[in-house]
Amino acid sequence: MKNLLFISLDTVRADVAYSRKFSGINCLRKDSVTFLNAISSSPLTPISHATVLSGLQPYNHGIRHLFKEKLKTEVQTITQTLKEGGYKTGAVVSCPGMNKWYEFCRGFDFYDDEIPLLPDGTDPLKTVDVKKRGTALKRAPLVIEKAWTWLEKNKEEPFFLFLHFFDAHWPYEAPEKFAGDNVYEHEVAYSDHYLEKFIEKLKQEGLWEDLTVVCFSDHGEDLEGLYPNDKGGEALGHPEELGHGCLLYDQTQKVLLTIKDRKLEKNIDVVDQVRLVDIAPTVLDLMDFGQESMKFDGVSLIPIINGTSMNLPAYSETFYPEEQTEATGGKFPHVKNKKAIRINNKDKTIINLNSDDCEVFDLESDPNELKNLIG
Repeated sequence: MKNLLFISLDTVRADVAYSRKFSGINCLRKDSVTFLNAISSSPLTPISHATVLSGLQPYNHGIRHLFKEKLKTEVQTITQTLKEGGYKTGAVVSCPGMNKWYEFCRGFDFYDDEIPLLPDGTDPLKTVDVKKRGTALKRAPLVIEKAWTWLEKNKEEPFFLFLHFFDAHWPYEAPEKFAGDNVYEHEVAYSDHYLEKFIEKLKQEGLWEDLTVVCFSDHGEDLEGLYPNDKGGEALGHPEELGHGCLLYDQTQKVLLTIKDRKLEKNIDVVDQVRLVDIAPTVLDLMDFGQESMKFDGVSLIPIINGTSMNLPAYSETFYPEEQTEATGGKFPHVKNKKAIRINNKDKTIINLNSDDCEVFDLESDPNELKNLIG
């Protein structure tokens, strides 16, 4: 039985992750298959992680808002499947969006979701302000410290360990600056530095070579003009977009995804479009678990890795606009919930629900999604 490590780098954009600026991610990519066009099902932490852990789209796993629903009772997580198969299971998570309240803890023997209260003493879980929530986090050094404490107690048995780093989320105030061109990249570099230290420790302890590793980001970030495809903020026409949550453009939906496994070639880049919903079936395939043990909306990516084109359409949704409107007393009345379909890295359609607004983009000629073909 192989050991399994999930690494979630929350709020890390794909273009930043793949910029070659970050030595931890670079080190991981050298041993992995990297998916250059991986698409998230949601720009919000709990919804996206529910998709990763279940292999289901939001309309099937049941979490569709930032703080309204829990994972459906009947949903089986990959953690439960692995635990039933004899694995020790542990997780160290870092933000309100990964709280036990959502039922992500199903199947975990150990689930550390401890974070501080907000500066005003209130519970961060109960605010729908994504920026305010971001001030309540467990920093990267503490994540790897707690993870290693658990691992030392369980490394002699088959294990599944889930690490969640939240540093790249707003407010972009990295305690130490290791690299990067701006305040956001300083935070990415901060978590990357501690990720690299954890990888080095795994290698020193002889745990790395046969370890299956899945590293992903749950969604990206709109930096209000720091990058050429940004659209958030007053000046760019979307004051409702405070980093992520309200829009479904690639700056929040295209994410980091690498997979390391002894069955796979190393240092390979895959350009075909894939989805985070494909992680769970791919992992069960790699871990030699039968696909019949869970029901999936995603598919195993092994055929794509081996060169077979599958043309997987990528679905994304956000119902955060209605939550934000409710919480702000109607501050952004024009903002609509959205659904999107992205086809084969070529075309993308975004539907603004309960309106006549629709956006269609030719991603080959307009990768920054600046020209709505029917707008």
